[in-house]
Amino acid sequence: MGVTKVADLFDKIGGFTEAKEAMKMGIYPFFRALSDSEGVTATFEGKDVVMLGSNNYLGLTTDPRVRGAAEEALHRYGTSVTGSRFLNGTLELHLELERRLARFVNKEAALVFSTGYQTNVGTVTAILGKGDYAILDKEAHASTVDGVMMSRGEMKRFKHNDVDDLDRVLSKIPDDAGKLVIIDGVYSMGGDLAPVPQIIEICKHHNARLLLDDAHGVGVTGKGRGTAFQFGVTDDVDLIMGTFSKSFASIGGFIAGSADAIHYIQHHARPLMFSAALPAPNAAAVLAALDIIENEPKHVERTWQNADYMRRNLQELGFNTGNSVTPIIPVIIGEQYLTGITWAALIEAGVYTNPVIPPATPPNACLLRTSYMATHTYEHLDRALIAFKEVGERLDLIPTREPA
Repeated sequence: MGVTKVADLFDKIGGFTEAKEAMKMGIYPFFRALSDSEGVTATFEGKDVVMLGSNNYLGLTTDPRVRGAAEEALHRYGTSVTGSRFLNGTLELHLELERRLARFVNKEAALVFSTGYQTNVGTVTAILGKGDYAILDKEAHASTVDGVMMSRGEMKRFKHNDVDDLDRVLSKIPDDAGKLVIIDGVYSMGGDLAPVPQIIEICKHHNARLLLDDAHGVGVTGKGRGTAFQFGVTDDVDLIMGTFSKSFASIGGFIAGSADAIHYIQHHARPLMFSAALPAPNAAAVLAALDIIENEPKHVERTWQNADYMRRNLQELGFNTGNSVTPIIPVIIGEQYLTGITWAALIEAGVYTNPVIPPATPPNACLLRTSYMATHTYEHLDRALIAFKEVGERLDLIPTREPA
């Protein structure tokens, strides 16, 4: 008789060497600490860098009114609610925030979760059941993908922003099955917008519901009120999701929709029912940020001005910025190793970007994700452009240009 090999669950651990190899080459970019950050600049391993890797689009994490609101709530409520929303963890502060958010995105009700990831996982697992289908854009966020995988529903994918392919996929699903289409409003890697009005028409034709993950849209698009508002289709989107870790200078997330839908999710979303509630200082910070967004449009306007300035100048230098039309601007490099080299060179030149590699991008489509804030000055942006030009020419990413 042959000897049966005894499997060891940890065999895969010893075989994972890619990250260690990148560390040895000095181009490993992940889990490296910032020792200081003022929002638009940061200190990275002793070097002052212009921060182009943050989702702090409106720059409100350093606004004294936001910080003051968090401090006041800290002194009143303490550091934690020590319980879930389902039991002892709901504060009037949470309810006020939900009322305000629902009004802000023009929906009947909203529900606050402790993280954006939990918001999507909780919503999707609450809504989808056995025999239901989720139809996701190929570039939909990992949290919605994970939510579908945790549910008892079946997952289908359609080509990114391709409404004809969405129609094709939906046509193959049984008419008597529940259908939930899931898209991002602003795609977090490419910075492009979903064709929401066209997707709504396809959903209506197939009697499918629509979940719009607007984590990178709320606070930025539609004068801050989100991508559905920008397109004028809020009433036709069934569920709108947003997060607080971008424009709202905090952490957490929310789902908004009809009062009945939110009531159902509230009583079926396990990540809500079995997680500690959002701490009061974080909720208070969101409320303060919401006040600013509603009353001071200059912050949203300045974010877009900075993004348009950088997109135009990066393209003029010869960089490929893909289909970006938002404050998220990818600089597409292509090969994975070269992307790491470029990231390290930009750090040395004083610019912090986020390298994005497979599986977050297709092979040979690796990129540096950059994003822009209302609080960036043109001095910061010009400093970054000088670095991009020098590094791009040295690594043959763009044509060398002689001084005028």
